[in-house]
Amino acid sequence: MNITPNPSNSGPLSGVRILDLATVLAAPFASTLCADLGASVIKVELPEGGDSLRSLAPVTSEHALFWKAANRGKKGISLDIRKPEGKVLLLRLLEKTDVLVENFRTGTLARWGLDFETLKQANPRLIVLRLTGFGQTGPYASRPGFARIFEAMSGFAHITGEADGAPQHMNFPFGDVVCGVFGAFTIAAAVAEQRGSNTPEPREIDLSATEALLRLLDPLPVEFEQLGVARRRAGSRATYTAPSNMYCSADGVWITLVGTSDAIFQRVTQAMGRPELTSDPRFATNPLRVEHLEVLDRAIADWCKSCTFSDLADVLSRHQVPFSKVYDIKDVMEDPHFKERQAIIRIPDKDLGSIPGPCVVPRFSGHTSKIEASGPDTGEHNAEVYGQLGLTADDLGHLKQAGVI
Repeated sequence: MNITPNPSNSGPLSGVRILDLATVLAAPFASTLCADLGASVIKVELPEGGDSLRSLAPVTSEHALFWKAANRGKKGISLDIRKPEGKVLLLRLLEKTDVLVENFRTGTLARWGLDFETLKQANPRLIVLRLTGFGQTGPYASRPGFARIFEAMSGFAHITGEADGAPQHMNFPFGDVVCGVFGAFTIAAAVAEQRGSNTPEPREIDLSATEALLRLLDPLPVEFEQLGVARRRAGSRATYTAPSNMYCSADGVWITLVGTSDAIFQRVTQAMGRPELTSDPRFATNPLRVEHLEVLDRAIADWCKSCTFSDLADVLSRHQVPFSKVYDIKDVMEDPHFKERQAIIRIPDKDLGSIPGPCVVPRFSGHTSKIEASGPDTGEHNAEVYGQLGLTADDLGHLKQAGVI
């Protein structure tokens, strides 16, 4: 089998072949990011479909929109690897695969006769990314994992929300997509390692989604050990720099404003028409501003509440204060900067013509990244992919009747 990348996509991962056995979002997002950068990705589903992502909003009565967006740029096949014939087909597919991505509970593939030694026999250079909630070892290794569990156990949810309110999750599976970014980075690192070696070795990679989120919270462990502080939620206000908060204008528009450095804080006070705040000893340095942030925040909030958003935008821009209106997705899609850079692109879709989605990130000079299609239907590319293994239409008919594909 020779799965060749689309010649119109010259991304830096062009030529890398990924078999995506994963479900829902975290691990599939990792392979989608690789597809964005040119990797050839085959998405594997059970013959009857049933991936939970197909039923997560947004959906319509006919189309799984989340699935279409999240699995863009992939070819789709169906395969039940629990069946003997399915296992044989998987091992044949792996012969010409660089990376296998899976997110089954720890030990699941081994129970199906697909342990790492067996996988390596099919391909001695195989990279296997195992993405789970808690990793392949430890007392929680067999626990199921979901984004909100990762967010809670990493400490992320503990610092999210109002100071006097409950911990909060955002209305999106943030823990999944963060782990997906780590997964894509991991795949690229493993591929780079192999490309730089005269004798590339197989790699089994243990990626814990909870640890990925914890990794984002760099200073919290040392803050606790050295200062005895377990950082808590503080609403939108930062408690490590000031001023840094969300403020509402007189006409009800929310903005975020950041005045971290002393120079920027001076520009904030000038924009407010309150230059005397700069010489107030309570606000002389960032640590002092943090110490007195209640007073400072109240002054800024009162000023913002006295101005329309248009007036705020004008005066803050003139004084070069970092700020932004808090965008909703409509604002994003209508913003002239995002339009000029094509931050939202059109992705071809066989049902809807095309759908909007975020652009490929980042942009590499010398490469043209193009998303060929939205997420595939279950088994959409069976004939193409299995045909490259030499299977005939009769073979596929037999496999379908047996529930293998």
